[in-house]
Amino acid sequence: MRKALIVGIDEYPHARLRACINDARLIGSLLEKHADGSRNFDVEYKLNIPTKAELRKHISRLFDHDGEISLFYFSGHGYVDHMGGHIITPDFKLHDVGVSMDDLLKIASHSRARHKIIILDCCHAGAMGTPAFGSNTASYLEKGVTIFAASMDNQTALEKEGHGIFTKLLTDALAGGAADIPGEIRPGHIYSYIDRALGAWQQRPVFKENIVESVCLRKVHPSMPLNELRKITEYFPEPTYLFQLDPTYQNSVPGAIPEHVAIFRVLRRMHVLRLIEVPDEEYLYYATIKSKCCQLSSLGVYYWNLIKNGRI
Repeated sequence: MRKALIVGIDEYPHARLRACINDARLIGSLLEKHADGSRNFDVEYKLNIPTKAELRKHISRLFDHDGEISLFYFSGHGYVDHMGGHIITPDFKLHDVGVSMDDLLKIASHSRARHKIIILDCCHAGAMGTPAFGSNTASYLEKGVTIFAASMDNQTALEKEGHGIFTKLLTDALAGGAADIPGEIRPGHIYSYIDRALGAWQQRPVFKENIVESVCLRKVHPSMPLNELRKITEYFPEPTYLFQLDPTYQNSVPGAIPEHVAIFRVLRRMHVLRLIEVPDEEYLYYATIKSKCCQLSSLGVYYWNLIKNGRI
């Protein structure tokens, strides 16, 4: 089972936000289904939760779970003080502003779910997973915990054009921007996508993880059909194999061989995806005309091994 609790809070007294409900709904809609429409996460929305007690109750229910994934997403206000970081609810008071990030991490760490994923789009979110005191070892990440934070612990998280800057990049990543060639989107892919999009002078996203296996958060359509991708081990029996090309692979050349033309269509897709390369040639077409060899790139060798070992 894959559970997701999606929390967005706009309605804060004297400090109203504008993007959190929009962001929560957008994230939830992406997590509910894979790109082909098949079921992904069982999503529960909690929008404008009024109290800290109610938020804690829902967090506890989420992580009281022994399935594959428990995922918590929060968009709202965050706060940090000498006691650490907090995610804030509308009933905040001085010295009791919301749910402690340390407490949130403790609840997640005690979960029996195989993967515990926490995503915070709020100011000072990077305090998540950093103990308030050096002796507070409960705040360190237990196995299976992954944290995405919109900003460092001393930074604010900004909104732009109706969405949080971090969540907009996160949704773009989940929509396919962070997908690998088979169409799988994993936490490391997402962080790399967001990290490269935000400059050194902007809010910096934080990624913390303690895992022994990665997990796919969403699937989109592969960059090339998997039955074609798997042909890489057929065309290249060994990673160092040199595939000899010649003009018979070109449909426009007299003497073209239909079987070769069909292979070339697949090789061309592999070339576009940087799985194969031809030294000194930018276009695969000229490699056929000049009867050159193509070979696996470093990325191609990586996928060759995944396919050979039955991982794709």
